[in-house]
Amino acid sequence: MPDKSTTSEPPTSKSSGAKSPAVTPNAAESSSAPEKSGPARKIYQIMKYGDPILEKPSKSITKFDAELAELAEDMFATMYSAQGIGLAAPQIGKSIRIAVVDVTGGKNPEAKIVLVNPEIIHGEGEKREEEGCLSIPGFRGYVVRPQFVTVKAQDVKGQEFEIRGEDLLARAFCHEIDHLNGILFLTHLSMLKRDMIRRKIRKLKKQGEW
Repeated sequence: MPDKSTTSEPPTSKSSGAKSPAVTPNAAESSSAPEKSGPARKIYQIMKYGDPILEKPSKSITKFDAELAELAEDMFATMYSAQGIGLAAPQIGKSIRIAVVDVTGGKNPEAKIVLVNPEIIHGEGEKREEEGCLSIPGFRGYVVRPQFVTVKAQDVKGQEFEIRGEDLLARAFCHEIDHLNGILFLTHLSMLKRDMIRRKIRKLKKQGEW
């Protein structure tokens, strides 16, 4: 899920994603990737709309090891590089149930959240906000999501936990868990809006810009 720093027009170059709402005090724009320390991280290519893996449910994770922890950190690095606030494994070509979220865009290390095998166990309220996706760069639309959600998940060591999200954080949780279930935010748009975006993407593909 991208931050809110780009426009609603289709991309004219290989820029990062579209706009997402800024609806909580914790939400912040990220104009560049945060400074990093420690070992260099792998930056993955982000899969774009049209790749079959994005619409395929992911497999549950059963092995919790150093490799999984490394993958999570690489996903954060990839997300920050793309100026995003959320990223799911299918978006980097891995059909497994892990996603990372940081609604501060890397400005607050304590805001980093790793969700392994997550599921939404409670939702309440309703909020309609503009949303985009790093896998559908340059496009956005209004999506209705719960205002509050509670997610049950595991961390990279396999420990179960529950976390509650509100507004932008709740939206990011829903967006990334949708990815793990093979659902894109386009599904939540009106048929007219969805078809318009698909037509524009087909045109970009013909032009070699997608």
